[in-house]
Amino acid sequence: MQNPKTDDKFFTPPLVIVFVTIFIDLVGFGIVIPLLTFYAEEFQATPLDVGLLMAVYSLMQFVFAPIWGNLSDRIGRRPVLFWTILGSTVGYLMLGFAGSLAMVYAGRIVAGITGGNLATAQAYIADVTTRENRARGMGLFGMAFGLGFIFGPAIGGVLSQFGTHVPFLFAAVLSFVNAVLLYFILPESRHKTTDAAVPKVGRLTALMTSMRERRFATLVIDYFLLVMSFSMMTTSFAYLTLVKFGYGAAETGYLLAFVGLLAAVIQGVVFGGLARRFGEVRLVVAGSFVLALTMFAVPYVGQNSGGLIALLIVVAAFAIGNSIASPALTSLASKTAADNEQGQALGILQSSASLARAIGPLITGLLLNNAIQEVDEATLTRTYWTGAGIMAVALVASFYLAKISDLKFSSPPGDAL
Repeated sequence: MQNPKTDDKFFTPPLVIVFVTIFIDLVGFGIVIPLLTFYAEEFQATPLDVGLLMAVYSLMQFVFAPIWGNLSDRIGRRPVLFWTILGSTVGYLMLGFAGSLAMVYAGRIVAGITGGNLATAQAYIADVTTRENRARGMGLFGMAFGLGFIFGPAIGGVLSQFGTHVPFLFAAVLSFVNAVLLYFILPESRHKTTDAAVPKVGRLTALMTSMRERRFATLVIDYFLLVMSFSMMTTSFAYLTLVKFGYGAAETGYLLAFVGLLAAVIQGVVFGGLARRFGEVRLVVAGSFVLALTMFAVPYVGQNSGGLIALLIVVAAFAIGNSIASPALTSLASKTAADNEQGQALGILQSSASLARAIGPLITGLLLNNAIQEVDEATLTRTYWTGAGIMAVALVASFYLAKISDLKFSSPPGDAL
């Protein structure tokens, strides 16, 4: 196979194929998000249970993301992607056929273990793009993520009308088809490496070693805080729309599809140009500011205070802030790593994100609960203001990142490295 890095072409066949693979994978993931709250409540789950269901998925991602990343550095990206996507099929089936809350937890654990493959997908993109095009490649990854959140929640909202378990079974079928297509059409992006080329190091050892480098450590901390705050929003969003607007699974799914549409446009079309014009570091600062302001403003939005228009504005702000800050941080992290360490570096970054997605929903579950284990406007307010405080800390970290970054990071990506 021709090495895509040997020419200046960006939309190479391997990049297009992995984009489709990520998109299909994330459609299944997007189906789950708006429905899990309503589905779990059928098994008498409390808001704390909903938070734990989100948290346990991400905790498994935290453990397994660097494992999959390191393994993909050794044996290749394709087999890791194939087996993990096949494993996602099992997780969705367990959710769809769950007969108890314990089975829902088990399904989320399996899905979390196999869902730690995002770093491998990002490493594949790093393999098939030049360093000059790395930001565009990560933006394309974000576009696939955004498109998944357009179609996933919308499909989930429509199928939930036939039963809340139906969307999970559809996600299982979709995941299985994705694995089959990947097996037959996705080429390997890198050659197998020897143990000498990629030293065997444990997850914590790799994390501690990487965190000794000040810039990378700041990137990881900033990404961790950003994802934690954003995960608090996604965990509590169904409760927000239910308590303040009386919306159900279908309406919540459509709103999240709107978020996905904006994210897809920004990350897939706009982000590359913004990165070239302003540099990734400035985009991290801007995105963090928008998210902090939005999290603070959310409690003021309701049926009688702005209505649907105000709700659409705040969810649009969520999409904009996250869609410029997140891929910028990923691109910067990728540029700090050598070519044969992309899987490990991005695995560490995704591991920090998974830990954030475990802690964020857990905090959310605790904050949303009132004395009678229900959600009200007061618990929603303290949840979103806590998220705003976390993003304020992330904004400080972003300014520090800008301060310590040298010209290769503060200048447009085309001049970097």
